[in-house]
Amino acid sequence: MGEEQRNVDPVGAERPSQPVGRRKLERRILRVCVVVLLTYLLAAYVIVPLGWKRETRHHLDASDGPRITHTVTGIPGDPVNVALVGSESDVVHAMTASKWYPADPITFRSSLRIAVDSVFRRPDDDAPVSTLELFGRKQDLAFEQPVGDSPRRRHHVRYWKWDRLHEGREVWFGAATYDERVGFSDTTGQITHHIGPDVDAERDRILSELKEASQAVEEYLIDGFHRELKGRNGGGDPWQTDGRLGVAMLVMRTNVPAMAK
Repeated sequence: MGEEQRNVDPVGAERPSQPVGRRKLERRILRVCVVVLLTYLLAAYVIVPLGWKRETRHHLDASDGPRITHTVTGIPGDPVNVALVGSESDVVHAMTASKWYPADPITFRSSLRIAVDSVFRRPDDDAPVSTLELFGRKQDLAFEQPVGDSPRRRHHVRYWKWDRLHEGREVWFGAATYDERVGFSDTTGQITHHIGPDVDAERDRILSELKEASQAVEEYLIDGFHRELKGRNGGGDPWQTDGRLGVAMLVMRTNVPAMAK
């Protein structure tokens, strides 16, 4: 019995000593801690900030944007109720893909044509729209959707390019209204279209149709854009709004020809 007794199991195999098992457990715990730490760092410093960036990067700051258009004589016109973010080509492609027709510029010929078509109730998908001003100039683009068999009734929108960019892209403020009849202006006595009062319905119509046509990456509403929720346009027609501006981030396209001015 002079030899040191060894720890042997019944079949003669040596059992691992306790310190070796403890070291394996410690290494396992360490690996778990490293994985947890890396997961935390990835989430806290990469994933969550990226999520916030994606959540806020599309939100247009329109606090300094225009609220009301004006006639060429300075009378308050239709309210601004929509904004599109994208190039001119993006706007033209998105609107035409959503089944809106570019309006012809006002000329003697186009003015005569819309008058004749209105009287004889003939379709005129690209009839001209009257001039309204924003930023001291007339509309840059205009589109319409005829209703019925003449240009007496139609959905239409005018757009003006802002002098600011949003995330490197152009911004276009628009005034969308519904022409419900032709008559005499309450302010000037001139023959004009009279708009319906629900300008929010026209705003929502554009956002909805852009979405349905897959032309918008995102659509949202900016609360409190309008402080005055009621008013009258240049023809004396009343309008009302919930005060929100509709914004659409358009699909970015290249090599699409812009609409000729």
